Formats: sequence, structure tokens, C-alpha cells
Amino acid sequence: MIIVDTALKEREAAGRPIRVGMIGAGFMGRGVALQIATVTPGMRLVAIANRHIEGARRAYVEAGQAETRSVTNAAELSAAIAAGVPAVTEDWRLLCESPEIDAILEVTGAIDYGAHAVLAAIDNGKHAILMNAELDGTVGALLKRRADAAGVIYTNVDGDQPGVTMNLYRFVVGIGVRPVLCGNIKGLHDPYRNPTTQIPFARKWKQKPHMVASFADGTKISFEQAIVANATGMRVARRGMIGPTVPEGTPLHEAVKLLPVEQHLDGPGIVDYLVGAVPGPGVFVLGTIEHPQQRHYLNLYKLGEGPLYCFHTAYHLCHFEVPNTIARAVLFRDVALAPAGAPTVEVVATAKRPLRRGETIDDIGYYMTYGQCENADVVYRDDLLPMGVAAGCVMRRDVPIGAVLTYDDVVLPEDRLIDRLRAEQNALFGSVYGPAPRRRNAAELPAAARAPAR
Repeated sequence: MIIVDTALKEREAAGRPIRVGMIGAGFMGRGVALQIATVTPGMRLVAIANRHIEGARRAYVEAGQAETRSVTNAAELSAAIAAGVPAVTEDWRLLCESPEIDAILEVTGAIDYGAHAVLAAIDNGKHAILMNAELDGTVGALLKRRADAAGVIYTNVDGDQPGVTMNLYRFVVGIGVRPVLCGNIKGLHDPYRNPTTQIPFARKWKQKPHMVASFADGTKISFEQAIVANATGMRVARRGMIGPTVPEGTPLHEAVKLLPVEQHLDGPGIVDYLVGAVPGPGVFVLGTIEHPQQRHYLNLYKLGEGPLYCFHTAYHLCHFEVPNTIARAVLFRDVALAPAGAPTVEVVATAKRPLRRGETIDDIGYYMTYGQCENADVVYRDDLLPMGVAAGCVMRRDVPIGAVLTYDDVVLPEDRLIDRLRAEQNALFGSVYGPAPRRRNAAELPAAARAPAR
């Protein structure tokens, strides 16, 4: 956003920087702290909350801010902000409730924990900026509705691929081209990758093995494309998307010919991905335009004869662009990426190996499940288990490898916020999808029926 830099400089000159509180201080959170501290005028990261306070301190130290102040209550946080000393805490509620903080950046990567924090931010009149596609892809439609009612902005971030895609989508729409496919470029897709297989890659890039496993097994791209679909109204061509693999180095304009775009020209469009195309990792939008003279111009400008035209961004810079998202939300009330209404695409839990009765499902990127995109009406109709609620569930029965789980297959943990939010979201938007599910949501079963299988 070209206007953002000027607006931030004006805030800096006026001595009125945007005051940001960040929840989470992992790999990406530390990158954001570095970006705000070193190159972003008109913005201050005034406080970081992390489950372990040393992680919050580390983020500030790596950003060149060695002096921090540990706070445990609202008065201490307020005093630290007034003194211009970065505050660190293990209590995220302090940030969400502080009148001295304008926006909350949630970078936890956790779903239930993140949901608590985002809801608290919204309830306290704070703009909520998420670097958490998993949470957004699970209950984003409901959180957006809550934020709208509270008069605050709810948005996922620019820089990560979904936000970059949405920038490109808005550009394409703005020049009069109708998008029919929003695509993502991957270097690898193997649904059976796990933390053990990804240790070398994780060590090389100083990341957690389960996190990079979620990239490799397709869960991450599924959540990313789901939130793009939910922002644009698009769908998927089939469960799991098409995802053609091309020889490494295949030019994008050749690789896109393997996607079944022509079948979706008359509908809302689809989201999908390619493996192996270049330039990558990047994003692309395929669009069409009916006006013959405009087609002539696009051909002159080297985009071809049509009817499909390929627009692409060759990179995504993750944390580098997060401050722009915050500025867009706070200064211009502009949303980088958020659900447009009822979900159109969800991410469903799929067995990565045979699952046995009585087993407790592990977390995203681990050994037991991976996520696949599915159209939301199918998820609702068949009561499929969202990937965002699968971790911690206990298997009621054996399920074979490759099977998509349903709510009837599992017992939900007791008293989780994410399950209550899912039930509320289904109640809010269920009428969009038609008849109620064939099976009852396990969250609504009597306590005795929810007891673990013996």
C-alpha cells in the first residue's frame, strides 16, 4: 500500500505512533518485532505477551531493545508504556484490556488459545490482526461478525501468501478483469510428512519440525487457500484441490494450463495450487475479461490472447509486510483479508495413518492427521471434522489411513472455546448450506455420550 508509508511518517512526526500489543513471540513474532523496531516509523510494539516470558524478552533483544519491563497488572503495563519501556508479560489479557494499546497482533499459531485472545481484543474494542490462518480458517466468519458488531477491524495479514493473494485479487478486480482462480505455488506436497521427516529442513531454517511438517503435508496451504476462498466467495473444484505437480522449473504460464479453470468460468471461481512451478513460492490469479478491445490491449501488454490472463506476485515476505497490515487497519480501516460472509471452504481432518479407537489426536503438523480443503456445504452436510478442532479429540472407532474424519468418529475434549465457537458459527450460517447434518455435532451431545470409549 503506497499510501501507508506516508501516513506512518505523519504519525511519527506528530508523536502519535500506533501502539501495538503482540501475543506470541515465536519465529514469526520475533521477525515482526524486528521489523517494527528497525524500519517502521509511526508504530511502536509497546508490549509482548508470551506463554513463557523469556520468549517475549528474546523478541525485543533480537530487535535491538535490550531494556524491557516485566508487568503483571494493568497499572504496571500502563506505567511501562508511559515510560516508553517495552513491556513483557505472560498474561495476554493485560494487552487486550489496556486503553494504551490500539491494536492486537495475534501470532500464536494456536487455535483455542488464539481464539481466546482475539475474542478478548474484539470485546475490548481493539483491532485484531491475525498471523494465524488456522484460527481464521476454523471460526474466522464468526470472529469477523463479532468484530463488525464491535466496530473494530478483523483481518489476517499481508505478507503471508493469502494476504498477498488478496492484494493481487483486488488489483485484478480494479482493472476490470474477473478473477476465476486464486492460486498458490508450492515446492513440495506429501501428506505423509511429519516432524521426524522434516528435522533437517527445520534445523536449517531454525524452525520447529512440526511447523514445517504442516507446510509439507498440505495442511498449511489448505488453511491458506480456505481463507482466500472465504474472502472471495470462491470454492474448490474437489476435496483436496487439484494441485498438479509439474517438472521443477516449469514456467507458471505453462503450469496453469493443468488447472481446470474453464469448468469454473461461470461460477464464483476456485482456489487451488501448483507444485514445482516458477517463480515460486508466489501467488497468482487467473482472470478473464469479455470486452474485445480490452483483450486487444492485454495482448499488446504481453498477457496473451485470452480468454484467461495470468497475474502473479513472485514472492511473499511474511513478517516484512505485517506492519503495513496493522497500519491499514488502524489508519484506514482497511482489511487485508477477512471472510466476506458464510464460509465457502473449510479444512477437514484426514487420517495420516490408521487411527485406533481410544487414541488422542495430536496437533497440526504431527503424526496422525493432515488437512484438506472441502466446500463448506459438504462439510456441514456430512458433519466432517474441521482440522482446527481435531487436536485433543479421542477416537471413538478405528479409522483407516486417508479417511476424512467426522464428528461421530471422535469425542471432543471438555469445555473448549473453539468447539463453542464452531457450534455458534454453524448455527449462524447453517441455513446457507441447506438441511442440517445427518449426525449431531458431538459438542451438543449429552455428557454421558461424550465420555471416552472404553
